[in-house]
Amino acid sequence: MRRLHFPAGAAVCMVTAGLLPCGAAYPAGFALNEMSAAAIGNAFAGVGATADNASTIYYNPAGLSRMSGQQFTVGGAAIRPSIDFRNGGSVTATGARLSGGNGGDAGSWSAVPALYYATDVMPALRFGIGLQSAFGLKTEYDNGWVGRYQALKSELQTVNLNPTLAYAVNERLSVGAGISAQYAKVSLSRAIDFGTICAGALGVARCAPAGLLPQSRDGKVKLDGDDWAFGFNLGMLYMPTPTTRFGLAYRSSIHHTLSGGEARYEKPAGLPALLASNPAFANNGVTAALDLPETLNFSAYMELDPKWALLGDINWTRWSRFDELRVKFANGSPDSVVREAWRNTTRIGAGLNYRYNDAWTLRTGLSYERSPVKDAFRTPSIPDAGRTILAFGLQYKPTPQSAWDLGFAHVFIKDASINRADLPLNGRLIGTYSNDVNILGLQYSHAF
Repeated sequence: MRRLHFPAGAAVCMVTAGLLPCGAAYPAGFALNEMSAAAIGNAFAGVGATADNASTIYYNPAGLSRMSGQQFTVGGAAIRPSIDFRNGGSVTATGARLSGGNGGDAGSWSAVPALYYATDVMPALRFGIGLQSAFGLKTEYDNGWVGRYQALKSELQTVNLNPTLAYAVNERLSVGAGISAQYAKVSLSRAIDFGTICAGALGVARCAPAGLLPQSRDGKVKLDGDDWAFGFNLGMLYMPTPTTRFGLAYRSSIHHTLSGGEARYEKPAGLPALLASNPAFANNGVTAALDLPETLNFSAYMELDPKWALLGDINWTRWSRFDELRVKFANGSPDSVVREAWRNTTRIGAGLNYRYNDAWTLRTGLSYERSPVKDAFRTPSIPDAGRTILAFGLQYKPTPQSAWDLGFAHVFIKDASINRADLPLNGRLIGTYSNDVNILGLQYSHAF
């Protein structure tokens, strides 16, 4: 019965291989950057130097020094990815054709809310606090799709509470720092080919009478887990002139240990007792590490004249932290390990603002970022590829103390091939992904 041992690790591991996908994540990888509708309108260019509302708490806390009194900003982004797979000859471990369709559109609408408040502590010192979601995903394929043995549904949600302080060293230089208390929750699932498992373990003659033939009697495994973890962010803002600003901001990595979770198995009716009672398919506690990467951002903002302003930035993310996905089991089974081998990425962006009058400002921006996912390691839960972001936005100020911002961005994602065989049981998924994303952000800011 030695052949029955591998599904225990395999089933859980291949579900957790979707732990870090891009379903609702639109900077490269599985990060979210939609913390401000104004930033969306500039394709996130210059986010660490703009500092014109309280969302700077997230992008660069030193930017709070440009304000006084109390500020309140509330907003959100509606994000709609389109994730379309085209099968290119996917096969089982024996070389037979994998049955099933292309999975439908694996993307769906997601909401990313954000909330900020800032106030004076003393003339040179300001306090701010923000609530946002810095990482997230939501992908869901049709149950009978060709890649069901690698991924069905993958969902990651995070909530980040970020209190900060900003200090004005002098009229030109400010610094800021904050703490991030972050909650992460994961829910994942994939199908299990019990027909192939039965035929391989007990033989076709014993399994065929119960209809347990390859790809004919699927089960399912679902996994969930959550965790609280902590990090920090630092920022600096330098203003050589009243119309020019340079920002440098750093956000630390955050290490989550998704504990207290469980792998839950759904087994088809009529499964032989030897398989139905096997510990490999018993509900089991699991623990998985999730390392969220650090980022470093350099931004610039320059007013060319009273009407026009130019923005730009370079953003570096240390995605190489995601080198492998290791799952530990409460029952003492050996760790299950999947190699990911992600690479670090750099986003480059430029934006332009036009101030029509005191009430109306128009925005646009263009950004590009290479994917951290190498072609050889692409998965159906993370069908990521390089992307270009084209954005437009506007701001309306009905009073000097209040402002509405609207931003829209379209993310052009390169077509990406996949040729993935995580474990022999899951077969080899071969095909091409065609993805894109639409993002719509709205926010309101008020100064007291």
